[in-house]
Amino acid sequence: MSRKVVRTSKFRHVFGQALKADQCYDDIRISQMTWDSNFCSVNPKFVAMIVDASGGGAFIVLPLSKTGRIDMSQPTICGHTGPVLDIEWCPHNDNIIASGSEDCSVMIWEIPDGGLTVPMKEPVVKLDGHSKRVGILSWHPTARNVLMTAGCDNVVILWNVARGESVVRIESVHTDMIYSACWNRDGSRILTSCKDKKLRVFDPRKGTVLMEKDKPHEGSRPVRAIFVSDGQILTTGFSRMSERQVALWDPNNFSEPLNLQELDTSSGVLLPFFDPDTGIVYLCGKGDSSIRYFEVTDEAPYVHYLSMYSSKESQKGMGYMPKRGLEVNKCEIARFYKLHERKCEPIVMTVPRKSDLFQEDLYPDTIGPEPSVEADDWFSGKEGKPILISLKDDFVATTKNKEFKVIKSLLSTPSASVAQGHVNGGDLQSLQKEVKELREMVEQLTKRVSQLES
Repeated sequence: MSRKVVRTSKFRHVFGQALKADQCYDDIRISQMTWDSNFCSVNPKFVAMIVDASGGGAFIVLPLSKTGRIDMSQPTICGHTGPVLDIEWCPHNDNIIASGSEDCSVMIWEIPDGGLTVPMKEPVVKLDGHSKRVGILSWHPTARNVLMTAGCDNVVILWNVARGESVVRIESVHTDMIYSACWNRDGSRILTSCKDKKLRVFDPRKGTVLMEKDKPHEGSRPVRAIFVSDGQILTTGFSRMSERQVALWDPNNFSEPLNLQELDTSSGVLLPFFDPDTGIVYLCGKGDSSIRYFEVTDEAPYVHYLSMYSSKESQKGMGYMPKRGLEVNKCEIARFYKLHERKCEPIVMTVPRKSDLFQEDLYPDTIGPEPSVEADDWFSGKEGKPILISLKDDFVATTKNKEFKVIKSLLSTPSASVAQGHVNGGDLQSLQKEVKELREMVEQLTKRVSQLES
């Protein structure tokens, strides 16, 4: 009789936890638009949310530390003449944000370091090229100043933001509204999902279709698609019976999905967020009150359900913090910013660990803020691989460990010289004196630690 073996995974016990009320952002009138975008974008400095505005469109930008109740007079960014549909922080400059609106324009804004003190109406750059509302924005992951936008005119445009001009226009390919558009990890491919029930993979500079998949999901409701590890594609959509599904595809063999799972019968569109460092994909449904997470691996059945974070209130939108903005010393592997009717609530995903040391397996080198290629070079054909950074530099051990390490390094110096036999009478006296001072220091630090712990 064979026993079923439970698959081992270090992420089996990932748990989500909402932060306390005083660490939320309260009294914000989140936009009532029915558009299926995230409505929120975050980076290690700021959180930005699309808000209700009379006579145009606006969004609010707050420093991460400005928690609590937000004053009604908090200045907004209000340069659009129609409602804002999507916002996206630049991955290479934490002060630059792009916004797309119903007024057919895309605007680039530069936020001062401390946040806004007066309303901002004039963008740094205004990009005009769409004939209908612009609902999808995505910055290039490795090339500086390259922005992709997609509008309800069924056109995808790649912009050189520094020059304020459109360089590539992908038109007359999509025959209906574009539901999602994203880059792969190094920005050498674009993936779109469309209302004409097709997935398309493009060469971004030529604008040519490399691969196409008809009906990844049978249902008529919106499909979302993202690249995951090794160039595979993960889609969320609906079955013919309107059940929500998640599927994994190999672009080299689009005939059958590697994995297809049915989840539930809710009507909200599932927004996928993928973490390439851990291989975890998070599914946040619009109007849901839960976040499901799965691990994508290279062994069948490829997509493994891990767990679900549930709360009482439904989410109107969701922001996802880049890896370099997480608290590494708390074993935090993801942080979401969940939008309610009137507030924004951070939700932290952690892997419980007993050790206080830096967890190498949870934090492999991740994409840093440095671009690897300039816009002009990229458009002329130069590829840019992501420049990775280690998160170990941001790691801060607990007080006890930190002080112990300092003492250890001080103690190691004299003992090494003793071992090498370089000690004469005068040196011995100075060593004894130094050891005495060190002992006193240890006693003081031990008292300090016990005071802090109590």
